[in-house]
Amino acid sequence: MADCKSLAGCPFFNDKMPDTSGLGAIYKKKYCQGDPAKCARYMVFTKLGKPAVPPDMYPNMIELAQQILARH
Repeated sequence: MADCKSLAGCPFFNDKMPDTSGLGAIYKKKYCQGDPAKCARYMVFTKLGKPAVPPDMYPNMIELAQQILARH
């Protein structure tokens, strides 16, 4: 799969979010370099724009993404 088109400006991919558990590399491979369409950040970004993406949202927070999208 192709890399996510949002990599350059994504704080998660660019290590600006804390990741003390070591899951960051797994998430990056699965979502950022695997299937961006399944990334919660990407879901909100593509529908509502970058300002709508919570700064602390992790790629696996699908339920939060769905809540944000349902409000708009």
